[in-house]
Amino acid sequence: MAARTAVVAGTATAVSGRTARRQQQKYASQDAAYTQQQAAAVEQGMDQAAAAPAPADPFDQIEKLSKLHAEGALTDEEFAAAKAKVLGT
Repeated sequence: MAARTAVVAGTATAVSGRTARRQQQKYASQDAAYTQQQAAAVEQGMDQAAAAPAPADPFDQIEKLSKLHAEGALTDEEFAAAKAKVLGT
């Protein structure tokens, strides 16, 4: 009877170990794919940042801010702060 229990226990251990290794391999490949996707997304973001348009003319920016201020989208303080930022002061 003890021999039979040992065989059953040994078989269960072997099956359990094999299952654990298969799952580990499966999840390792999924992790690698996820890492590659994230790296590609970061690289794409860097490419988009590099292709960003040149800064607009300060006069145009202030004109847009003035329109927003006139429409009530910007308060006096927000307009003054944004204008100072555009002018670099």
